Amino acid sequence: MKGSEGIPQLKLETLNKVINAFPKAPNLHFSKMFGTNKAESDTIKWEIEYGSAGMTPFVAPGSVAPAIGLDGVGEGSAVAAFFKEKMYFDEEYLNNLRKLGTYASFEAAKVKLARGLRKLKNRMDRRREWMFSQALINGAFSYVTKGETNVSVSYGMPTTHIVTLATDDKWAAGSTRNPVRDIMDAQTVLSNDAGVRASKAYLNSELVKLLVLDTNIQALLAKSAFGNGDLFTRPVQVLGSLLNIDLTVYDELYEVQGWLMTAVAAGSSTTFTVDDPSDFEVGGIIRFTKMSEFNTWEDETISAVNKTTGVITVSSAPTLGFSVGDKVTMRKKFIDDTTFFMMSPTAADGMPIAELLEAPYGLSRRYGYYADKHDEWDPEGTWLRNQDKCLPVIFHPDTTYKLIVG
Repeated sequence: MKGSEGIPQLKLETLNKVINAFPKAPNLHFSKMFGTNKAESDTIKWEIEYGSAGMTPFVAPGSVAPAIGLDGVGEGSAVAAFFKEKMYFDEEYLNNLRKLGTYASFEAAKVKLARGLRKLKNRMDRRREWMFSQALINGAFSYVTKGETNVSVSYGMPTTHIVTLATDDKWAAGSTRNPVRDIMDAQTVLSNDAGVRASKAYLNSELVKLLVLDTNIQALLAKSAFGNGDLFTRPVQVLGSLLNIDLTVYDELYEVQGWLMTAVAAGSSTTFTVDDPSDFEVGGIIRFTKMSEFNTWEDETISAVNKTTGVITVSSAPTLGFSVGDKVTMRKKFIDDTTFFMMSPTAADGMPIAELLEAPYGLSRRYGYYADKHDEWDPEGTWLRNQDKCLPVIFHPDTTYKLIVG
C-alpha cells in the first residue's frame, strides 16, 4: 500500500470537511465583517459608488418617472488573487495512521494532521485579512498573477480620506496636537462625502498609550464623568465614549518569510536581495536569522523595498554578518503605530460597503478553500495542499478614513 492510500483521514472529502470546519483565526476583524459571494469568472468586476444618500424627486402626476440605474459612478475590475501552500507528511507519520492496536501512535498522528490542517487554514485566513486590511485602510494592494505578473488593484479611495498630519499636529509630540479635533474633522469629511458617520475605529496599543497620555484628552475627561481615573483603568471604553465611536484595539500582526540572495556584511550592509520581496513593507521589522548557528538573529527596520529587483534597504546595518541562504522574516501589524483608521461598515443606504468575491479555479470550478494531496513514491510520503482564489471588493470607498498621526 503506497502513500496515503487506504487512510480514511486523508480522503479528499474528509480533508475538505475538516479544513472548512475550523473557525476563522480568532483575532482577525476585517475579513469577518463582510459577506462572501461567488464570481462568474476570475475577472472580478464591481460597481463603485460615492455617496448613497440620494432622494427620489417630485414629478407631476401622469408624467414619466425619471430613471435611475443600479450602476455606480464607475466600475472596478481586477483578476482574482490566487494563493496556495503545502505541507509534507513523511512515511513514519503515514504508518502511524495505518497501525492497528497502537492507540497512542494513532492519536498522535491524528493530532499532527489536525495541527497541520489548522495551520494551513489559519495562514489562508491571515492572507484574506491582509487583503481586506490593505483594501480598506490603504485603498489598494498588489499581488502576483499568472506568469509572475505583478498586479495592483486600486479601490478608488478619495485622496482626501488618507490624511497625514502636519509635523506640529502629530499626536506623539506636536506642539499643536489635538486628536479629538482631528477625529471630529474626519467625521465631518465622511458625513459630507458619503452621508455616513464612522461607527468603528481601529488603532493599536501604542496609539492607545499616546491618547491616554495626551494632555488635551486628560483635560477634557477631568471635566467629565470619567475624570475619576477610569481613563487609566478602562482606556478603550473611556476613549470610545469620549469620541462617540466603537474603538477597537487591534494588535494582530502577520509574518512573511524570505531567503537572502546576497550576503550582508557585518556593520556595513544596509541593502540586500531576497528571493521574493512581494510581501515585505516599509516600516516592518525584519529579522535576520543564521541558519548555520542556533538561536542567532538580529532585528532591523525596513526603510525601502524594491518589488521589482528584490532589493530591501534597512535603516541600520546589522552588527552581525549573514550569508546567502540565511532566513529573513518580517513581522508587521495590520494597524501600525501611526495609523488611526475609521470606517462605516454600511453605506448611507444601509448596504454593506464591501464583500469578498470568490473566483472559480481548477478543472472542477472549485470555490473557496480547497484541500488536496499528492503522494511521493521514494521516499514515501504525502503532500497536503490548501488553495484559494478570491478578491475583496469595496463598493463605497468614501466610507473609510485613514489618519496618519505620527
